Amino acid sequence: MPNIYYCFPQGKHKVLTMSYDDGRRADERLVQLFNRNGIRGTFHLNSGLLGEGDRIAAEEVADLYAGHEVSAHTSHHPTLARCPLEQIVDEIMEDRKGLERLLKVPVRGMSYPNGSFNTAIKQLLPSLGIEYARAVQTTGSFAIPEDYLEWRGTCHHNDRLLEHAETFKGLHKRQYLYMMYVWGHSYEFDNDNNWDLMERFCEQLGGQDDIWYATNIEIYNYMKACERLVFSAARDFVYNPGAATLWMEVGGSAVEIPGGVTVELS
Repeated sequence: MPNIYYCFPQGKHKVLTMSYDDGRRADERLVQLFNRNGIRGTFHLNSGLLGEGDRIAAEEVADLYAGHEVSAHTSHHPTLARCPLEQIVDEIMEDRKGLERLLKVPVRGMSYPNGSFNTAIKQLLPSLGIEYARAVQTTGSFAIPEDYLEWRGTCHHNDRLLEHAETFKGLHKRQYLYMMYVWGHSYEFDNDNNWDLMERFCEQLGGQDDIWYATNIEIYNYMKACERLVFSAARDFVYNPGAATLWMEVGGSAVEIPGGVTVELS
């Protein structure tokens, strides 16, 4: 049998995702920039702070972030590793409830406010319905995460963003899956007067035929669905027990695996 590799949708082997925290008014400009270039991302919001100061108001959330993911960031942005367990539970669950009332979809991911977490918090999250959580530490690489509850991005947008983008754009070895993950806060572009940085980045990586543009939860869902594929012992056929269509590369050719279907691979 030839080599069998998991692929992203349409047989692609690269994915780009963006991750931005706090829901400040500058998100409006950032979302417009993403939408104009076909880039998608995840916005981590504090439901208990919506509408305060320059934060996006609750009634604006569904429309502003349409086509992107809204994820948790705790209700009031505490430094979690310093908080009692009862407060941690309340902050995460109340944030989920508040955001889900606005969006009518389950909120299953988060980013750690102030980058604060520990092993006990990570172990708690699945029981609170949280399946991934982004940290602030970065890797400088394009690897798929091994631990989704300590999801480390490629870079903050102020860390050699265009250099990383150029490297990512040139990656071509199809025996690997590559993910570029950028995080930050949209208000930083106002503070640093460098909106041109994100504009150049989006022009550089937007609209590429070999890149899948996805939210954090879409990447998580897709990779977990791949893990649930059921192969015959001889690897000559595979059954997809889920509903989502998945893709594989078999002997250099992209193969579509629809949900609920058995596909011959030989």
